[in-house]
Amino acid sequence: MRRRRNGPVLKSFAKRQLRELGYTVGRYDAIRDPVAVRKRFFDRLDLNVVFDVGANTGQYARALRRDGYRGRIVSFEPMSEPFNSLQGHAKDDPCWTAHRYAVGDTAGESTINVAGNSWSSSLLPMTPRHAQAAPASAFVQKENIRVIRLDDVFEDHVRDGDRAYLKIDTQGYTAKVLSGAEKSLARIAGLEVEMSLVPLYEGEPLIGEIIERLYRKGFTLVLIKPEFTDVSSGQQLQVDGIFVRL
Repeated sequence: MRRRRNGPVLKSFAKRQLRELGYTVGRYDAIRDPVAVRKRFFDRLDLNVVFDVGANTGQYARALRRDGYRGRIVSFEPMSEPFNSLQGHAKDDPCWTAHRYAVGDTAGESTINVAGNSWSSSLLPMTPRHAQAAPASAFVQKENIRVIRLDDVFEDHVRDGDRAYLKIDTQGYTAKVLSGAEKSLARIAGLEVEMSLVPLYEGEPLIGEIIERLYRKGFTLVLIKPEFTDVSSGQQLQVDGIFVRL
């Protein structure tokens, strides 16, 4: 007598039940895991210093530490409240320094628009499309800040033989950061940058322009990670891209 194959049926039922609870189950695939991909390139490129531009409270740097990175981290965050949290997280880590600056294309004083959720704060005005998709990101106040160029401070943190990585999470200000890092980019082995698929901040370049710009500088896009989705429509609005010199 042939046995009934209940295994696949039970597995399918279990997956449906978990999806209804907000979970998914599947075979782990390190090729598609953004954390594993980044770690592989960190190891392959032999990186030992990370510039964390737009650090907020230090979420990115803490994630790097959890993922096993033990090199130096140089974090930049211009706003007072998140900077205080960032400084608190970095104080017991001798290889992590925090600096209260925004990074852009021109050094000087400026005013940042502070968002209700903090991490959506930007030096650029927000578009209605962004506020519609994420009401909690609406600007609630302004704060005076200082802006520096990466080219003006890069040599303060990089020694001969260092292998540097640049992460940019500046809410529409990616192109400005890159413009202020023209000399530094020649000594950067990889980047992780935020890119918008639709205008979320006034005047920001979209994903195609950022990719083309970095390709001209000798970088290749090796991973795109979803970052910001309009939950009401399902439209992807913003992604993170990892670029390396191959």
